[in-house]
Amino acid sequence: MATINPHINFNGNAEEAFHFYKATFGGEFKTIVRFKDIASQGDQIAEHEANKIMHIALPIGSNLLMANDVPESMGRTNEMENRSKIVVNAASREEADTIFNGLSAGGTVEMPIGDSPWGTYFGMFRDKYGIEWMVDFDANYKG
Repeated sequence: MATINPHINFNGNAEEAFHFYKATFGGEFKTIVRFKDIASQGDQIAEHEANKIMHIALPIGSNLLMANDVPESMGRTNEMENRSKIVVNAASREEADTIFNGLSAGGTVEMPIGDSPWGTYFGMFRDKYGIEWMVDFDANYKG
């Protein structure tokens, strides 16, 4: 079966954000590649971007949360876009609370976590990096 792995673009703070995410989800990074690691003689990387993240991956369950820093030469990414959210399906109310409270720290809560009108335990927020998240626990879901 196919899996879906979210990928986030950052404006130079991907590593900081991923250490923040790792503090909540735990685990170890599967991959960290910096722009200097892929530079060749023909491709010059600006010195101030050499240590920025070209690719980072954090396993969460059987999926990966991935990201990169967008090089300045490509323009800034809109960190406050509002067309997509990362949904985390928690295994319990306790896990939902841990994830919600951990990732929303320093961010903006859009819907406090609690019992939803559709019968799940749900909350929604934008983290301190501008990324939008939804945390959901459905006691009837057997996935």
